[in-house]
Amino acid sequence: MSEVLRSFDPATGDLLGEVRITPTDEINKIVERSAAAQKRWAALSIDERIEILQKAGHALANDSREIGRLLAMEMGKSWRRAVGEVSGSANSIAYVASRVKEALEPVVTEGYGSRTTIKYDPIGVCGIISPWNYPVSMAHWMMIPALTAGNSVILKPSEETPLVAKAYVDCLNKALPEDLVQIVYGDEEQGKALVASDVDFIGFTGSMEAGKHILKTAAEKLKPVMMELGGKDPLIVLKDANIDDAVSFGVANSLENAGQMCISTERIFVHESIADEFEKKAAHYVTYYKIGPYTDPQAHVGPIINDKQRQRIIEHIDDALAKGARLLAGCAGDDHPERFIVPTVLADITDDMKIAKEETFGPVVCITRYSDVDDAIDAANSGDYGLGAVVYGDKDASYVASKLDAGMIGINTGAGGGGDTPWVGAKMSGYGYHGSPDGHRQFTQPRVINEVIV
Repeated sequence: MSEVLRSFDPATGDLLGEVRITPTDEINKIVERSAAAQKRWAALSIDERIEILQKAGHALANDSREIGRLLAMEMGKSWRRAVGEVSGSANSIAYVASRVKEALEPVVTEGYGSRTTIKYDPIGVCGIISPWNYPVSMAHWMMIPALTAGNSVILKPSEETPLVAKAYVDCLNKALPEDLVQIVYGDEEQGKALVASDVDFIGFTGSMEAGKHILKTAAEKLKPVMMELGGKDPLIVLKDANIDDAVSFGVANSLENAGQMCISTERIFVHESIADEFEKKAAHYVTYYKIGPYTDPQAHVGPIINDKQRQRIIEHIDDALAKGARLLAGCAGDDHPERFIVPTVLADITDDMKIAKEETFGPVVCITRYSDVDDAIDAANSGDYGLGAVVYGDKDASYVASKLDAGMIGINTGAGGGGDTPWVGAKMSGYGYHGSPDGHRQFTQPRVINEVIV
């Protein structure tokens, strides 16, 4: 392995910068420093911790444009979306910290001559392994509850986005105590070493296969784990749905962040009575989406993060076409420009196609017709994933939603709740979850103290 990790602009291939790879034999020392910092941090009251975190949030807000620009360059999303990711994270700190404080208030019950108090103490050192597609917000969603609860954090960012991770942590550390938040740079080797170290908790967002390995390693010490492992989110469009609304959502959610989003719509099931109109409008609507780098203010769809991921998307498209899918918009194979995938619409997707079962993670709209809604539900529930799901329609929408095997379900809107609700997957899309009182408590060690009432 190289001694440095180089980061490249996915739209151009230009070198953006580099960071020193963390040797695996240094990780235990990092954990030791983190544990010492955690003890000092936990000794503060939660109000004192929140006050410091809010100062870190102000620093992040002040630097949001600069960090957002770096995020756009390194990951490929538009400048506006990148700055929004950073500023949104900064502005969320006060709200999230207040909800964590509320969730961790001691619970007192009395009965049978005794008083029982449930306390929520810090769990210790939290190892957070974050993805490249939302390199600030996905790390932030776990780090702020962990820190508010009194833990320290060691962040292992994706090897695709080390520069923005460094800028993010450096900004927070303007206000945070020394060693409270540290970074381990590298790839799979560093991630495995962090999981195997003496950290007390692992939070991970990434692939199902990596998640399985983390569970096996964590099991050796019965280490608590929280994981989000991707999705293959379905959209079911009922025959009484508002077609324009359903098309608008289906296309937009399939193409957001160039489809590189865990809760992207990857399968659309449309009732046969409206399928012709839906397909025609989807093929037309997708033409409004222009590809281009973050420097192009007119671009909606940025580059694919690397060539390996781009080739996977092309393989899925070509496999579907070879097995009978119809190409309604976009292109196949080598017709896609270098580093990008043209927004593509495919119809007549069948179960034998890779794109029907495997996570594509690209800007592809996949449409399948159905005649019986229960068949559509069965198809939507097939496979290992169960992160999000959406149904558009009127009369039977609630019935369909109640039958979908996913952690988050939207009716005539996207999946994922408002406010402090869980971000949770079903089946093999999740293991634990963050958000909500129960999610915040996963960053703690509950302690039950029982005493006799005199």
